[in-house]
Amino acid sequence: MTLLRSFVTVVRAGSISRAATALGQTQPALSQQVRKLERAVGRPLLYRSPTGVSLTRAGEEFLPYADRILALCAQAMSEAGRVLTGRCGVGLLEDLTASQLPQALADLAQLHPSATLEVLSMPDTAMREAYDAGRVQLVLNEVPALPGPPRWTVRRPLVWAVGQGVDVAADPLPVVLFSNACSWRTSVLTALERAERPWRVTFESNSLAGVLAALRAGLGVAAVLPTNLEPAMACHNKVVLPALPDVELGLARHPRCEGDPLIDAVETALRRTI
Repeated sequence: MTLLRSFVTVVRAGSISRAATALGQTQPALSQQVRKLERAVGRPLLYRSPTGVSLTRAGEEFLPYADRILALCAQAMSEAGRVLTGRCGVGLLEDLTASQLPQALADLAQLHPSATLEVLSMPDTAMREAYDAGRVQLVLNEVPALPGPPRWTVRRPLVWAVGQGVDVAADPLPVVLFSNACSWRTSVLTALERAERPWRVTFESNSLAGVLAALRAGLGVAAVLPTNLEPAMACHNKVVLPALPDVELGLARHPRCEGDPLIDAVETALRRTI
């Protein structure tokens, strides 16, 4: 667990020196822990440079497992001995359904078999109706789309996912977009316009699955959350493509479910994982 926590902290901090400060360790000791983990895995997990660290292909594949193990350990330590019952409905932004969040909720459900968890992903209007009707108690979504005031918020970056074989210097740039009117679509097009990059839409879909399928087919580039960036889609030439803004995510909790132990536990699991 110590080696995994050291690795994840280094990745999040972007450098061994910053991670060492955060963990209260010396830089050589932390570097030794990461190398010990790499020896155990059998492959290098990090590229090291004077400016910081970045993930190797093996590191990109390993990171979600390390995150999940740490989150599950934290859940087990806090939930052991407790018996939670009842029901909790969770509404998730579709882009988060392919992340570690559903698995974290499944792990929580396994720890408490007498509890019922329902995870829903649906359009904002339908999510608001489910929230108002009491079917959904917690909603994790973009802040403007939340059905109630956010209890807490977090910012996450958008990154460019480049389809296999796509030339990011192409003129015009082939772009894959979500067809629904949303802040991400506007952010992508605004960033391209400000950078004076000519672009053309090669594919549109109203679902994350459709966008990812188009990227796998090499139809263009798209803006996604880092958790949805597959290794074959990594953008290796960030100079050519304009910087993208962060996305502000938030969690709304129905006011009628304050003090519910199960919903408290689900909210804690979401916060830890996100």
